[in-house]
Amino acid sequence: MTTKAQIAVPVATIWTNPDSARDVDTPAISNPVHITKWLDSLTYDTRLALCDENRIQSQALFGQEVFVVEERNGWSNVIIPDQPSSKDELGYPGWIPTIQLLPGGLPQAETYAVVIRPFADLISRKNEAELEISFQTVLPVVKEIDDLIEVETPLGRRYVRQTDILISKSKVNDRKGSGQDIVISGESFLDLPYLWGGMSSYGFDCSGFSYTMCKTQGYLIPRDANDQAKKGENVPLEQLLPGDLLFFAYEEGKGSIHHVAIYYGDGKMIHSPNTGKTIEILSLKGTYYEKELCAARRYWKETEDSP
Repeated sequence: MTTKAQIAVPVATIWTNPDSARDVDTPAISNPVHITKWLDSLTYDTRLALCDENRIQSQALFGQEVFVVEERNGWSNVIIPDQPSSKDELGYPGWIPTIQLLPGGLPQAETYAVVIRPFADLISRKNEAELEISFQTVLPVVKEIDDLIEVETPLGRRYVRQTDILISKSKVNDRKGSGQDIVISGESFLDLPYLWGGMSSYGFDCSGFSYTMCKTQGYLIPRDANDQAKKGENVPLEQLLPGDLLFFAYEEGKGSIHHVAIYYGDGKMIHSPNTGKTIEILSLKGTYYEKELCAARRYWKETEDSP
């Protein structure tokens, strides 16, 4: 029997199993969580091992709702319903330290505050910055008070600045953007270091980046690249437009999909490459990506403002 819970820290990492976290990962599995301290402590090898040793699956953000399937020795087996996945029909599965969860879900609301800055302050009742929350954190709105928005959170009612958020009638931006808007969202994170499993402005992996930039503009897509390549609208490679997702496969495009990028326009792509690299804009011509490009999908819709 599943129960509802909410993420009670700014970013919760979803681990493959309760034994996946190492001593070096302690700052990431605590509450309060110390994401920057954790990332700063990782070497290239310990970062790479998050992927190569299959330690991390994904991440979830403050206030995000999850289903708890099982609890074991201080860890909860959860499913994230708004990260669609072929791994489970209910959403993305994995393990989170129970200390980073709060039982129950946040109330439904007429409107939601969606963070549109890389980071925003969660402000306490005493008007002090209490937590740093990530891009695309979504919290129910209680009321708007001049330049502050009162929101429901796992910590109780708090405030966010009006300039840090947009107001949406749903948990995914209700004002759908264009493909160019998806690209512009991605540009905000140029030079951000890659993080396997990353789903926040502390670091993205390739599919976490494409998922989040599409979600920013109102499109909820699957979490992983191989699932993203099966949905959306198929786009012939000679008809690419900015905001389309590009997929890359081993064996010069004939094998399994291993990477996704966002088409930038003019033969370029914007993507989060791999461990040790940062989000970049790259010309495809003459690269191994050009040889491995195998498919493109479009999740965005034409708007009145689209070119």
